[in-house]
Amino acid sequence: MSEIPRKIIVPKNITDALRNVNYPGSTEDIVSLDMVQEIRIAGKTVSFSLVFQRSDDPHMGAVIAACEQAIAKYVGADVDVKGHITPKAVHQMERPILPGVKNIIAVASGKGGVGKSTVSVNLAVALAQAGATVGLIDADIFGPSIPKMFGVEDIRPAGIKVDGLDRIQPVVNYGVKMLSIGFFVAVEDAIVWRGPMASNALKQLITDGNWGELDYLLIDLPPGTSDIHLTLVQTVPVTGAIIVTTPQDVALADVIKGVNMFRSKSVDVPVLGLVENMAWFTPEELPENKYYIFGKEGGVKLAEKLGLPLLGRIPIVQGIREGGDDGKPAAIHADTMVGQAFAEVAANVIKQVELRNATLDPTKKVKINKK
Repeated sequence: MSEIPRKIIVPKNITDALRNVNYPGSTEDIVSLDMVQEIRIAGKTVSFSLVFQRSDDPHMGAVIAACEQAIAKYVGADVDVKGHITPKAVHQMERPILPGVKNIIAVASGKGGVGKSTVSVNLAVALAQAGATVGLIDADIFGPSIPKMFGVEDIRPAGIKVDGLDRIQPVVNYGVKMLSIGFFVAVEDAIVWRGPMASNALKQLITDGNWGELDYLLIDLPPGTSDIHLTLVQTVPVTGAIIVTTPQDVALADVIKGVNMFRSKSVDVPVLGLVENMAWFTPEELPENKYYIFGKEGGVKLAEKLGLPLLGRIPIVQGIREGGDDGKPAAIHADTMVGQAFAEVAANVIKQVELRNATLDPTKKVKINKK
């Protein structure tokens, strides 16, 4: 007669059991509050860390006892967990990650090559020139370009202590605070990381940056939809998203996917509007001439179709490319045609953010249950 196989315990068994334990005084369970970490299983022995906001939390003993009871009831009375739950102190359980940041704006695109980083950089500069306090995070972990576009490739952010915690001091240029993984790796080095490593790098740029008080924190996302996008909306409540596209059909088809991702029920981040980049080519010496290289008004028509505001149209001008390569964003020249185009985008973004905040509830962080 064959032996009946023993049931193998997996981390999901533990988290499922602990979802039945609420933190005293809270309507949320300890798994949703991210208190349960570092689960380890060796046969029938289960250990994990239980993190608290305070080292002298008065509910610590009661929560540990409730965890032991839940595991005995829902996983098995023979599970050895007593004495293997390690309390850890100082956990930012429900504390805002960026308390001084008023608005977090994701800048995204359906596909690569549409000039999303160029728009992010120049929009940040234009917002700063409009009098706002602005931060910018380069979330394109595998292709960071913001250090070069701001002319600060050789600068390394300093580490500082803030309220006893280690923080990274953002680099500042043209009135914009910025952080990028590009500050921490050599320019010629390829970043070959798996998804979780890239996601952790983004989290560190967000949570460890000494951002202080900001009106706007722009997040320059990689193209498409990926782990990085999910990491962002799970880490911070995103006020709204801006989608960058070119007028051509192949770009517009991917824009719809990007818009649908932010609008989906599971993410639910308002889309503030579209920016049509490379709308036409204009020689700087002939500013009245317009050549529609990638098609005409594709972004305009798509914004109308999707019921989204058109935040602005940016032409192809040699000075934009030169500014990006030279570390001098075109938007710093407010009196030029390009400077005025980005100033218009900035003004419309400010308007749409104010409208969004006046008419919609604050965005919440996305909570994705692990199954």
